Amino acid sequence: MAWKKWAFAGVALAWSVAAATAQTTVKWLHIEVNPNQVKLWEEVARAYEASHPGVKVEMSFLENEAYKAKAPTLLQSKDKPHIIYSWAGGVLQSQVEAGVIEDITDQAKGFTDTLAPAAVDAFKVNGRLYGVPMNLSQVGFMYNKELFAKAGVDATKIKTWDDLLAAVKQIKAAGVTPIVVGGADKWPLHFYWTLMAVRLGGKDGIAQAMKGENGGFESETYVKAGELYKQLVDLQPFQNGFLGFKNPQAVGAFGDGKGAMILAISSFYHTQKALAADKVGISDDKIGWFEFPTVPGAKGDPTDTLGGINGWLITKGAPKEALDFVKALVSKDVQTKQAAANFIIPVVKGAEDGITTPFMKNIAGNIARSKYHQNFYDQALGPNVGRVINDASAEIAGGSMTPKQAAKAVNDAWKTGN
Repeated sequence: MAWKKWAFAGVALAWSVAAATAQTTVKWLHIEVNPNQVKLWEEVARAYEASHPGVKVEMSFLENEAYKAKAPTLLQSKDKPHIIYSWAGGVLQSQVEAGVIEDITDQAKGFTDTLAPAAVDAFKVNGRLYGVPMNLSQVGFMYNKELFAKAGVDATKIKTWDDLLAAVKQIKAAGVTPIVVGGADKWPLHFYWTLMAVRLGGKDGIAQAMKGENGGFESETYVKAGELYKQLVDLQPFQNGFLGFKNPQAVGAFGDGKGAMILAISSFYHTQKALAADKVGISDDKIGWFEFPTVPGAKGDPTDTLGGINGWLITKGAPKEALDFVKALVSKDVQTKQAAANFIIPVVKGAEDGITTPFMKNIAGNIARSKYHQNFYDQALGPNVGRVINDASAEIAGGSMTPKQAAKAVNDAWKTGN
């Protein structure tokens, strides 16, 4: 790998050494696996240091799942990072309630005027600002045009759920694995169930469920979402041993051409290249995207999107330079460079003009057209409920839980936690 996976002790040691050589050390923990993105960030950090004598920006990395697992302990540590990655939503709220995140409402005044209002709002808890958004993303089907052609499938004609099921059967008949997924991490599987709920129930669906109306998360919307998801699972569309695959393995396998499609976060456009065995992956002319299918008669609008609103949080007691550096990191200049490299859908107004590839322009257009952009359920509903959603999604895929049982488990978790 081009990046180093820090153990918790290694992170603490690196920060302690850095602190001895600088008057102020800003400890920044990220989860980015794309080495080209990290290189750009490193350049921003070195430029910031050059213009701020006596300040050291120390970058450290934790893999996605390791970060989620260690974050609660890490945030209680005396040697905790000052800047951490966030998906906003209920997880952010729980961190705020735990008293480990800094309220930056006053310090960020003026700066947030340059950012997309909806993205800023995602980082507010009870009207106060606790984070700075960095980028937006969308979940949809990324596909390999060569493998679709081999199976004689036209992706532009996949509009409904039945269309997708038919395509899966045809691809499988051609001797190609239809879909790859990182089932061991579970959250990649929760996209199927929750995006189907977005299609079936629309914006009102989750709002009503959170209020406990119409059966809450045991409503027809969520039970039927699970049943339709199981229709797909029953076709055995995934690679052999998919429940043992971590997400990076699955994304790399897609980049290696070992599956026709992957239900992906739009950022997988780059990570499939970074994680492919040849570090090249699927080229722009051979990679495609289609929207998650609709269901006839459903309440959701076809333009509704599911995706992330990601950003940075400042931990309690961090030096003032931490937020100052984040402002530099989320400046129009840096966001435009990231957009030009097609790493992100930026949140700074005007930075989207830097996007160059048709693939990323399409994603930006989808999000712009969407009147309802739902944050990932496992983040939006908080860590405890999110964990149950991810577990239940994997249980449905593994055949050990029915859609009704899964919906009940999620509803019980929501009622217990609220």
